[in-house]
Amino acid sequence: MGSLHHDRHHTVTTETDVFATDIISAEFSVVLKDPVTIPCGHSYCMNCIKSYWDEGEKKLPSCPQCRETFTTRPALVKNTMLAALLEQLKKTGLQAAPADHCYAGPEDVACDACSGRKLKAIKSCLVCLVSYCDKHLQPHHDVAQLRKHKLVDPSKNLQDNICPRHDEVRKMFCRTDQKCICYLCSVDEHKGHDTVSAAAERTERQREMEVRRQQIQQEIQDREKDVKLLQQEVEAINQSADGTVEDSEEIFTELISLLQKRSSEVKQQIRSQQETEVRRVRELEEKLQQEISDLKRRDAEMKQLSDTEDNNQFLHSYPSLSPLSESTHSSSITIRPVTHSSSISIRPLTYFQDVTAAVSEVRGRLQDILRDMWTNVSLAVAEVDVLLSDSQSEPTSRAGFLKYSCEITLDPNTVYTQLLLSEENRKMTAGGVYVAVSYKNISRSGGWWSESEFGCNDKSWSLWCYSDGYEFSYNSITTSISGPQSSRIGVYLDHRAGVLSFYSISGTMTLLHRVQTSFTQPLHAGVRVNNGPGESAEFCKLK
Repeated sequence: MGSLHHDRHHTVTTETDVFATDIISAEFSVVLKDPVTIPCGHSYCMNCIKSYWDEGEKKLPSCPQCRETFTTRPALVKNTMLAALLEQLKKTGLQAAPADHCYAGPEDVACDACSGRKLKAIKSCLVCLVSYCDKHLQPHHDVAQLRKHKLVDPSKNLQDNICPRHDEVRKMFCRTDQKCICYLCSVDEHKGHDTVSAAAERTERQREMEVRRQQIQQEIQDREKDVKLLQQEVEAINQSADGTVEDSEEIFTELISLLQKRSSEVKQQIRSQQETEVRRVRELEEKLQQEISDLKRRDAEMKQLSDTEDNNQFLHSYPSLSPLSESTHSSSITIRPVTHSSSISIRPLTYFQDVTAAVSEVRGRLQDILRDMWTNVSLAVAEVDVLLSDSQSEPTSRAGFLKYSCEITLDPNTVYTQLLLSEENRKMTAGGVYVAVSYKNISRSGGWWSESEFGCNDKSWSLWCYSDGYEFSYNSITTSISGPQSSRIGVYLDHRAGVLSFYSISGTMTLLHRVQTSFTQPLHAGVRVNNGPGESAEFCKLK
């Protein structure tokens, strides 16, 4: 804004402000338009005074400077003398005074070449070690030798580039001491150290940082994919739950009043489990979104540092970057069954369908079976569980398996009467060994290859270990298995994922057999030993 006063009672203002000052100025940053004089003698731009009066439409018009009030809006008369003066100023081509925002403030880098009130610097020269405003920078554009100088964005830290000991520019970098030095330092106190040019070190560090940024960007993409899959998972859970509620209600309606109470309980369980699972998925989604935000923030910090043109400032700030921590989150979310590892495992899209099946079975067997089968209905609802842990894939090392290990003891109430338990109910003595897992409601009586035998029914899975091989049995179907002989057998069970694996344990772990199925009840460990002198099986204490 510019202002001109030819006496203390005649004032010119711009179109953007209507006020008067008492300072006589010969410089203009804005060309005044249509100057007019009002009855009190003060002059304004025609549009300015009209706007001022329009804004105070309900009040009597007045002079913005002397506050004289007029009963009616005065006719605006052109100030011919002032108009002529302004026209003359246009012709003489006087330069506009710098606007206030061009002057350097406390937080700005000031031009070192300016005298008096300094303008903002637009560039800093790493050769001259001086910051320049637009006017004083011009020689660096016009003079051939100065055009070779390195210009960067304005910096307050130019003096940090000077070695205080030798008063030389720090153009070298000592990798031994991890600091910028001047050439004389490299042949003096840093003699024999691993030194390179600051530009070369910057290039190397820049390359390292680009690799780190690519890693972060890849992790961002992975997590965004995970978030999308989780969102789809929420929708699938809701759809499955809604469908199961409808099916359950239809079945329970047929049972009328007798099953009405059970119908309400199932509905409540489903909704409760649905809310629990959706909440767990949402919590993980929020966690991933936070990680994405953190990674984006770190990427932005690296981008900002990467864009810094001052090598010394870059190298000074580089070590403060926090290292890229090893993420516990692997590449993606996958739906089982899969053959590769994943960060989050999600079972096939069945969810609450097991509840429908369980309720249908209850309907078929009616009152006499309802009491016994009700446990299965509740269990089916409770087992709906999206696998959201960081790693649900089967471990590949003994240390990995030990994380899921638990101490197992034999139940004296279910052991055969001619077998001897010892070692705190962890050891059983007899002949050849069967290692098995079984549902609790397996039959407990019968002869050889009867319903009570491990592997001879659809309620148990059994591995028979004998002197020169192995046999796996399920539902009376037996499969011969080859593998290294060992006195130790490891069993890995992922109930929710439906994975059961048997391993031969010696110096290394060797997979003997893996089962992929859907378990409908909790599983219990079991062993069987054949009659023979001194034969035994023991649940080992894992270390």
